[in-house]
Amino acid sequence: MDFVPKAPREGINVSKTHPLKEAATLILGICGVLVLLFVVLAVSIDVAVRFIPPDMESKVFSSVDLDDVFEAVADERTEKVQDLVDRLARHWEDAPYTFRAVVIGSDDPNAAALPGGTILVTAALLDDVETENELAFVLGHELGHFKNRDHLRRLGRETVYALAFAAVSGVGGGSIPDLATISKELTSRGFDRGQERAADHFGLEIVYKEYGHVGSAWDFFERLATQALVAKVLVAYLSTHPASDRRIDDLKDFALKQGWALEGPAEEL
Repeated sequence: MDFVPKAPREGINVSKTHPLKEAATLILGICGVLVLLFVVLAVSIDVAVRFIPPDMESKVFSSVDLDDVFEAVADERTEKVQDLVDRLARHWEDAPYTFRAVVIGSDDPNAAALPGGTILVTAALLDDVETENELAFVLGHELGHFKNRDHLRRLGRETVYALAFAAVSGVGGGSIPDLATISKELTSRGFDRGQERAADHFGLEIVYKEYGHVGSAWDFFERLATQALVAKVLVAYLSTHPASDRRIDDLKDFALKQGWALEGPAEEL
C-alpha cells in the first residue's frame, strides 16, 4: 500500500481558548505569584528583625548624615525637643536605643521614627502644638514604633520590595538603595493600623508616667478633627497617621480601661 501524505487539519496547532482569555490568565497568574512573593518577603522581614540587635542597627545608621539629608534646623527648639525625648525615654526602662531628636525645616506637620534611634520632628509640627503634653504624646508615639521595631520592619520591607520590583521589572538595575535615600522616603509613609494603634497606646502610657494624667495629650488631634481651616495640616499628618476622630476615641477608651486620669494641668512648651 502506497503512503499518501495528507495536509494537517486546519487549526490543529491553534488553541481553542480566546487569546485575550489566555493573556488575562497569564497576567493574573504572574500577579498572584508576585503577591505571594511579597507576602513571603514581608513575613520573612518581620521574623528577621527580631534577630537584629539594636546596637548593630544604630551602628549601621550612624553613617547616615541626617542633618544634611533633611536640612536640620539648629535652634533652641531642638534642645527642648531633645530634653523632652530624654525625659520620656526614661519611662521605658530597658530602652536599647540612645535617642536623638532632629528638627527639620518642613512646612508639613509631622514626626517620624528612623532606624538607629532618630526621631524627626518638623518645625511645622512644633508651630502647631500648643502644650508640652501634646508634643509629649507625639514623641511617645514615635517611641512606641521603636519599642515594636516598626521602623526597622518598614525599612526592611521597603528595601526588599525595591529590589524585588527591580528584579522583576528591570527598573533600577536591582541595586541596593542608599540608606539616606531610604531614610528620607520612609518619612512619607505610614505604618499599618495595628502598628499605629500599638504605638499610640505605648505613647499614652509614657505620657501618663511622665505627668500622672493624660490630659491634653490628644488636644492636637482634636483641633485637626474640628478646625476646617487646617485642611493642609490634616492631609499632611493623616497621610502617615490614623484618622483623628477614631484615634481620639480609641485613646480615651484605652485610658479609661487603664484607670488613668483624663484631666490634668497642661505644661507650657
